[in-house]
Amino acid sequence: MPVIDPILCIPKIALRIQINEKLQQSAIHLLHQADEQKVIAGKDPMGLASAALYISCILDGVRKTQKEIAVASGVTEVTVRNRYEGLRKVLRLDI
Repeated sequence: MPVIDPILCIPKIALRIQINEKLQQSAIHLLHQADEQKVIAGKDPMGLASAALYISCILDGVRKTQKEIAVASGVTEVTVRNRYEGLRKVLRLDI
């Protein structure tokens, strides 16, 4: 079964919650960094994309909740939170 690239999930989620191109590019950049660290293998692509968008929103000061992003992506809030924590630690983000 082919593995979906989480980067391909970002535009779909962003469209649903009206996130601009700048934030989408920021989320893609975060996922590229995470891929270099080899931490995205085996994780749900929608969950990773959701967390990357959530981090991008936080960094840019855009107010989106984990629930909004979870509903738009079809994952649970717990998934968004767990992937957020994982990415934040691996990428050493001080949020």
